[in-house]
Amino acid sequence: MTDHDNAYDGLVDEDSHGQWAFGTSFDDPLAGVDTTVPGDVDLAALAGYCLMLGDDALISSQRLAEWSTRAPELEEEVALANVGLDLLGQARLLLARAAAADASVVPFISDTSPIPAEDALAFFRDENRFRNTRLAELDNGDFAQTVTRLLVFATWRLALFDRLRTSRDPVLAAVAVKGVKELTYHRDYAARWVVTLGCGTAESKSRMEDALARVWPYVEELFTPTTEELALAAVGVGVDPRDLREEFDTVLAQVLKAAELTAPEGRTVGTVGGRAGRQGLHTEALGLLLAEMQSVARAHPEGVW
Repeated sequence: MTDHDNAYDGLVDEDSHGQWAFGTSFDDPLAGVDTTVPGDVDLAALAGYCLMLGDDALISSQRLAEWSTRAPELEEEVALANVGLDLLGQARLLLARAAAADASVVPFISDTSPIPAEDALAFFRDENRFRNTRLAELDNGDFAQTVTRLLVFATWRLALFDRLRTSRDPVLAAVAVKGVKELTYHRDYAARWVVTLGCGTAESKSRMEDALARVWPYVEELFTPTTEELALAAVGVGVDPRDLREEFDTVLAQVLKAAELTAPEGRTVGTVGGRAGRQGLHTEALGLLLAEMQSVARAHPEGVW
């Protein structure tokens, strides 16, 4: 048996003492991956970029986890949980990469803290330090809103990861290669449900129209570049999000046409002083999500098993 295959053995194994109780795992998530950063890459920019993409995945995963025991059918509960686990895996790698690129982004817990860097980033940052897009943090609403949000998110992220497969950063490239396969399923799963509901009953169609009206104002933010994105795109590490818009619009147009739905026009959530989710300005929904997600870890920051 490998380490930690038996939880009871782990509790009495002297070598296990000091492992943080709330960690996703205890191995190095970047073990075996070339972590060499090209010499012309700004490490702070790379860390910020990885935080953005990692936070998008982490917060989306947490939202999908909220469907556990609440989905319309058991099959959909399992499907949403699996999508969430895929995104959680992406988040762990990206947050670990952010910490490796610039250790200053990791919250200080204590000199004796056993907490892995990626878990410290997940559980001990304040709301204004998170850099996810506001789309990711939107409350689930009903099932129609969740699959609409997932369709938009997965279509955008798949286009992004498809381009990141050739990133000069080996970690981003490795995450993208694996992520493309996962995100293809996420997008197709959501698209099938959007078409099913859009072409279903009058009630399901009405719910899809309401979902589009709720989600669509957050689309524009996905394609608004930050300074880190532009800097890293210029050196072949990141992607300018504006380059994704044509592919995104084409895919969404095809899905919505098949679903007999129309995307709302002229509705966009604005910024405050030029700030939005990427700059740490979030909706009230994120604060409520983090309060639940981080509460146990913050109550026992030095907890070990």
